[in-house]
This record gives sequence, structure tokens and C-alpha cells, in this order.
Amino acid sequence: MFKTIMVPVDLAHLGALEKALTVAADLSLHYGAALCYVGVTTSQPSAVARTPEEYEVKLRAFAEEHAPDSGHEPTARVYNSHDPAADLDKILVQATADVGADLVVMATHLPTHLDAIMPANGAKIAQHTKASVFLVRRDLSAE
Repeated sequence: MFKTIMVPVDLAHLGALEKALTVAADLSLHYGAALCYVGVTTSQPSAVARTPEEYEVKLRAFAEEHAPDSGHEPTARVYNSHDPAADLDKILVQATADVGADLVVMATHLPTHLDAIMPANGAKIAQHTKASVFLVRRDLSAE
């Protein structure tokens, strides 16, 4: 049913993504689908990485360590942005097309009153791509 599953990953907040990562791994095994982990970073040094290249090395290592053996080698893609928070929707829509994802598995953000004027990232992906989107409620105990 699904051939390529894209999983947006923020290396700075892996604890909050654990449920979504588990769901993506389980679906990958169930469908024999390839997993592609996608990260968005900036050129500015951060607590996770000093450069986009270092971020990519860390994301690739994460992919190798966390992806199940589904018969496909996991992949990782890093997108660079001057303002990742502002560009995230656009980048994730582009990444879905770039990797040929037919399913996106991602953690939700915490619901707030701002959702009325700023829709969630998952809604944007569902609206602007042909991929199915599986939103996994974040584990609040990990925050």
C-alpha cells in the first residue's frame, strides 16, 4: 500500500517524537516501505550542530540507528533555511515531492488557540501534496 514513508525529525526534540518514530517504523515493517527521515536546519550554529553538514551527518546516523530492517536502506535529507520555523510548511511539502513519499508520519504540535489562524504542518502537507498524512499526538510526558 505504501512504498515511501517520510518522517520529519527535529534532532533537538527526539523525546517528543518517540511515538511518531515508533509508528513510522512499525508501518515501514508492515508495508515493506522505505523510510526517509527529513530534517530542517539553519546555517547558524545550534545546540545540535555547528553546520548543516554536521546536522546531516547526525541525521544520517540517527536514520541508520532507528530504522527497522524493512528491506530498504533508510535515507535522510536535510534542508537548510534561514528561518526554519517560518519555512517549515513549504520545505515539508517540497520534501514530500523530492522523496516521492506516499505517506508522511509526523508528530503533532501542542494544540493552541493559534491553530485557527496558523494551521498545523500536517494539514498543510495534506492540502498541498498527494501523500497521506498520519499525525501522531506527541507524548506530553516527554516534554
